[in-house]
Amino acid sequence: MSSRMGGLKLGDELKARVQRRRDRYRPKRPSSDDEVIAPPANVWQGHSVELVAPVVVGWLAALLLVGLPAWASFLAAGVFCLVALARKRVLVAIAIAGCAVSVVVGIKVHGVTSGPLAQMAEKNATVSAELVISTDPRVKEDLVFVEARVVAVDRLRLDAPVLVFARGDTWSTLLPSQHVKVSGRLGEAEPGELLAAVFMARGDPEILTPPSTSHGLAGVIRAGLREASSVLGPAERGLLPGLVVGDVTNLSEDVKADFKTAGLSHLTAVSGANLAIMGGAVLLLGRAVGLTLVWRAVLVVVAMVAFAFVARFSPSVLRALVMGTVAALALGTGRQRDGVSALSVAVLLLLLFNPGLAREYGFALSVCATAGIILLAPLWRDRMATRMPLWCAEALAVPAAAQVAVTPVLVLMSGQIGLVAIPANLFAGPAVAPATIVGFIAAITAPISMDLAQLVTRPAGLAVGWIILVADRAADVPAATIGWPGGLAGVALLVPIGIALWHRGARRVSLAVAAGVLVATLVAGPVVSGWPPSGWLMVMCDVGQGDAIVLNAGDGKGIVVDAGPEPDLVDACLDRLEIEAVPLLVLTHPHADHTGGLTGVLRDRQVGAVVVSPRRVVNPELAARRVPEWVVTPGTTWKFGDLVVTVVAPAPDAPPKGAGEGSVLNNASVVLHAKWPETSALLAGDLETEAESALVRSLPQADILKVPHHGSARQDPAFLAAARSRLALISVGDGNDYGHPAASTVTTLTMLGNRIHRTDLQGDIAVVTREGTLAVVARGP
Repeated sequence: MSSRMGGLKLGDELKARVQRRRDRYRPKRPSSDDEVIAPPANVWQGHSVELVAPVVVGWLAALLLVGLPAWASFLAAGVFCLVALARKRVLVAIAIAGCAVSVVVGIKVHGVTSGPLAQMAEKNATVSAELVISTDPRVKEDLVFVEARVVAVDRLRLDAPVLVFARGDTWSTLLPSQHVKVSGRLGEAEPGELLAAVFMARGDPEILTPPSTSHGLAGVIRAGLREASSVLGPAERGLLPGLVVGDVTNLSEDVKADFKTAGLSHLTAVSGANLAIMGGAVLLLGRAVGLTLVWRAVLVVVAMVAFAFVARFSPSVLRALVMGTVAALALGTGRQRDGVSALSVAVLLLLLFNPGLAREYGFALSVCATAGIILLAPLWRDRMATRMPLWCAEALAVPAAAQVAVTPVLVLMSGQIGLVAIPANLFAGPAVAPATIVGFIAAITAPISMDLAQLVTRPAGLAVGWIILVADRAADVPAATIGWPGGLAGVALLVPIGIALWHRGARRVSLAVAAGVLVATLVAGPVVSGWPPSGWLMVMCDVGQGDAIVLNAGDGKGIVVDAGPEPDLVDACLDRLEIEAVPLLVLTHPHADHTGGLTGVLRDRQVGAVVVSPRRVVNPELAARRVPEWVVTPGTTWKFGDLVVTVVAPAPDAPPKGAGEGSVLNNASVVLHAKWPETSALLAGDLETEAESALVRSLPQADILKVPHHGSARQDPAFLAAARSRLALISVGDGNDYGHPAASTVTTLTMLGNRIHRTDLQGDIAVVTREGTLAVVARGP
């Protein structure tokens, strides 16, 4: 009897223990609606924040000192040492962090600015160098960028970081740790870059050594995933390697543009989210088999390291590894109170490892997103869990918290706020985990059995297909992104809005105002704007530092001259002009600021043919779409209704003009003369002095001059005078580093009687004729 009673008591005790555990994790139902939306008194509650101030100071120190001489860093270190004499705990911690970062920055800046390579770069010396490749090559158009370390120049042994600019297929196949030899010209690095020089390579490199075993294995796995993905559609085969290992070699510009607009760009590179998925899968496995918390954490980190190993330990992957580990351990194990300290330590270690990260927007986005997930997501999840299932609340809270946290950084870097980013991430989110996990399985299977890897890849293709569909639909939403003041002013404007939304009494009023602004943007904006103006003849699109011009060919058709640097910029301009077909596309010369947006022109539009420079570079995108490329002779003419377009230059067999490769390509620009019954225009590409001088005697007159080369100083005044223009249009980026347009060019054009219009000041510029009078209508920057 006593044993039976003991068993009953033990059973009751177990039931009570289970009930207490349930009560502990069950969200308490609030008593009123106000309590549901009321924020906590302190979002830092339960978090250790002692390291936040030291990390912020260390970050600011690196941000400022990287762009200054080395002596400034050592002076700052001395100042921080004096601060430590205050003997107050917080000040001592700040002083230690600031001093450590300052010393590291000083050593690195001194190393890259005082060595023999930096001295050679000042003289633009031509050398024969031996390089060790540091990162995967990045290809844009026909140009290859690769980070490397120079270990020998001629017979001088050294060790200095450089950024290599090269052309040729061999460069794009190189792997990190490979040792190569090549000749080229040195140039000075941009201020604030921890580089000893930039290196303009000439020709293909001579490969001296194969990659190391580890990098070779990673390269085999990455190449295997690309091959396994070849059984998928074009968009899917480009995205899957990018999602899994950050390999965007085959990712089309259309998909990139859609992902950027939809706020999904983080999925095309290895990020903390991707690493957290792998860690989360292992975490669930560890819980399922009953591992302790310590062993689960160890297993998660090992899985993330293995995943990052395949993606390679570049600074961005290393950052993602640390941030992903912080997020996974903080949320996956439910130990949010340790999250802020872990994040602070991770940031400080990364700044000490590479202080140049302080100036990278990617680093700031990663830190802010992780902080939002740690601080805001659990609170929002618990509040929403009172009205919906817990899994649904978490699915909403995590992307919302991350997006809110990164908004100030996005405003600072782009002057835009994405309205579709949160719903796009919400809809795409469920497919990211299976695509990442299955894709990684396919990657490690490919070296063993390609047939099996391709079979495994197919379900991953369904997942990435859904993500692509979400990005495409989100990018098509009207006002998917809205303009916002850029820079610090835009960030400052967010502060009162955030306070208003946080304050319970002002929240509903703020939301109503925001809704009204949104309605005005979506509905009233297009009605009031009146763009494009009626009767427009040509429009110079505001595409930043580049060229894109549209000539009206009637009935939704436009002749496009150059495509600007980015696909989404020229695509948006063509959409505003309601251009549905492009009978003729002219790419004046093969520089990225004129051809980088090509896929934006091709997006959902029929292109008849493309006229290219005699010094063209074969474009695989045009070849894939079977769009013909023509090299034409001067005098070739096309007629589109009232518009007549004539080629002025260059002759296909014309000898090269200019001192360097860039000038030779600029001087080979296709020059066009466009004529309407009322007026005419001369579109002069990026011509420089040599080609302009050769055209002076044969130059047709025009009312409108597209000023060559963004108004650079390399202009022949006789050429500008020979055009006899009344309007001078300059396509130029706001705050560009080239000093365009040059003051001398602007002065010359003004003295010749031109009215000057610039895209950096006026945005899209339309030329119209009204009652026989030539006029310009600007859309606004």
